[in-house]
Amino acid sequence: MVQLTLPKNSRMTSGKTWPKPQGATNLREFQIYRWNPDDGKNPAIDTYFVDMDSCGPMILDALIKIKNEIDPTLTFRRSCREGICGSCAMNIDGINTLACTYGMEEIKGVVKIYPLPHMPVVKDLIPDLNHFYAQHASIQPWLETDTPAPAKEWKQSIDDRAKLDGLYECIMCACCSTSCPSYWWNGDRYLGPAALLHAYRWIIDSRDEATGERLDELEDPFKLYRCHTIMNCAKTCPKGLNPAAAIANIKKLMLERTV
Repeated sequence: MVQLTLPKNSRMTSGKTWPKPQGATNLREFQIYRWNPDDGKNPAIDTYFVDMDSCGPMILDALIKIKNEIDPTLTFRRSCREGICGSCAMNIDGINTLACTYGMEEIKGVVKIYPLPHMPVVKDLIPDLNHFYAQHASIQPWLETDTPAPAKEWKQSIDDRAKLDGLYECIMCACCSTSCPSYWWNGDRYLGPAALLHAYRWIIDSRDEATGERLDELEDPFKLYRCHTIMNCAKTCPKGLNPAAAIANIKKLMLERTV
């Protein structure tokens, strides 16, 4: 009989329950994943209570309030607060999304917050995205041209520019890739929805002159073809993009050049 064991420090425990703010009547309970690589302890779920009468409407507002007023050791990434930078991506109420654009009114009951799933954790709500960024770099996300550079700019028609809509808006938050089961199991070789969406964005750019080379690079059993069109990526994308469609279009281009 096969026996499976969990890795060291993988079992979550009950953490600290912080005191309720005095005099507050409109409280919201937050259960937040905590893990510190320096103390040698297992991950824990800490419980906080936030006075909603003095807090903004977004999940990020509550996290900042907790850090500023209750527990300064709580660690998370954030920057723009406008859904542009992708820094505050995390798993909120079971959904990979951005804390700055996800409203607390969208959640019923206790607010449960975890780091993005199936990624190494640096600390608390911060995932290690080094591998994710390296995969993005591997698709060469820039124009590749043999033609001498023009004096001013590479021109593009309005119709060709429109083909990039729904692709260039990706903010590399990793919500899609970390929601993909194929990426969970084959993340070392499968590029994942985010990187492949960016790959397609450059493949169809009319100014790029390396389409064949880009397709050659993706002609691999794992880099591209581990996508099984589960569609989690499109469902979870906080920008409303559809990486699954981009991947399907790359596969179509692969087929077209063989017939």
